[in-house]
Amino acid sequence: MQYFPLFVDTTALNVLVVGAGEVAARKAELLLRTHASITIVAPWACSTVERLVSEQSQLEWHSREYQPHDLNGRQLVFVATNDRALNQQISEQAKARNLLVNVVDAPDQCGFITPSIIDRSPVLIAMSSGGVAPVLLRYLRQKLEADIPRSISRLGAFAQTFREKVKRRFNNLTQRRYFWEDFFDGDIAEQVLKGNEGKATQLMEHYLAQSSPKITGQVYLVGAGPGDAELLTFRALRLMQKADVVVYDRLVSQEILDMVRRDAEKIYVGKAASNHTLPQQDINQLLVTEAKAGKRVVRLKGGDPFIFGRGGEEIETLLEHRIEFEVVPGITAASGAASYAGIPLTHRDHAQSVVFATGHLKDDSINLDWPALVQKGQTLVFYMGLTGLPVICRELIANGMDKSTPIALVEQATTANQQVVTGTLADIEDRATHIRPPALIIVGSVVTLRDKLNWFKTDSASITPAKA
Repeated sequence: MQYFPLFVDTTALNVLVVGAGEVAARKAELLLRTHASITIVAPWACSTVERLVSEQSQLEWHSREYQPHDLNGRQLVFVATNDRALNQQISEQAKARNLLVNVVDAPDQCGFITPSIIDRSPVLIAMSSGGVAPVLLRYLRQKLEADIPRSISRLGAFAQTFREKVKRRFNNLTQRRYFWEDFFDGDIAEQVLKGNEGKATQLMEHYLAQSSPKITGQVYLVGAGPGDAELLTFRALRLMQKADVVVYDRLVSQEILDMVRRDAEKIYVGKAASNHTLPQQDINQLLVTEAKAGKRVVRLKGGDPFIFGRGGEEIETLLEHRIEFEVVPGITAASGAASYAGIPLTHRDHAQSVVFATGHLKDDSINLDWPALVQKGQTLVFYMGLTGLPVICRELIANGMDKSTPIALVEQATTANQQVVTGTLADIEDRATHIRPPALIIVGSVVTLRDKLNWFKTDSASITPAKA
């Protein structure tokens, strides 16, 4: 992050703008929304600047050339002249005084850059692309301008009015946060957005006098999906941003973790093959302990909590301790991997059923009902089966599956690092020596459709099975 975003208190801010053309006028118009004192220095001014000076008492224009002493007493400097040499000179002089300076259209001379702003005062949203993608930034701003109602400013002002009363009513930080979360999701906020501030004030006063939020812990078992953060559900994202504690595993990407509430505690309990950071029973107890402390706990799991995610085991423990919980399903790895690999799990010409199986049982064996898995018109998907790949191939062949049956391995499905290797039961071990966990195994004739249906990362390396 080259540019650190921050909001500056403008109450006593003294700003210098060098230049008085239309570009400088736009900077002045933006600054006039603040409480800053603004001085413009330029030998001439465009009509917009002249109008602003005549209308705004906080704006002063010195009709002359810039002098170094103009920097005295300033905290912020904007440079917008047509003289590049002068612009660079002012930038160097400002930086020598440790002043924050912005030179229009010269990022290398800037000590700061101005963001794109969505103004819903007192709520402000500022965005920047670091100057590298202004069109993209303009597109995002248009989207947000349309999605965020103008009335949200009323909601911010209303909350500000009651901030001290809420603080006196609830002296615990967690209590206050729970109160405000309930408020913004509730009927009082809806009245404010409708413009009924009088009714909203009456309801708020009554609520503060009569109620107190319950500080009871809850656990949310949330499916994080197969890897791509954009495959999260809306509910998963909302709960992640309300959590006090997030307990996550190895299959949850950093991209997804970055979407968690910034000040939430994050606890890693990931498991790799034969290397458990925490035993399952300790994870179960951790969820109970954090919930009993009155915290909102998100148990973030790769894929879906109820498909080889041990969600059932964790819920049994929560029930024993009478902890409230909720399950938020996610896109399971089989669905995500197959879709992004271009391999439909069912197809009228190939497979009329699909079976999910684990390649790693509780006792570390792969003691499955192999005859039941070897059926015509059926696709097999093995989770956590990469280590046991030789056993899986051997047992399927031994129980009647043709050794030329197509098979695919999908590593880090749905992410930019996805790799897909295809082969047959007879040769997949030799073809897939570079594949590493997390990887999913898909077995069946549907794998032959990949060449035709592959749509994701079509330039990625892939090995296809030889013709039988």
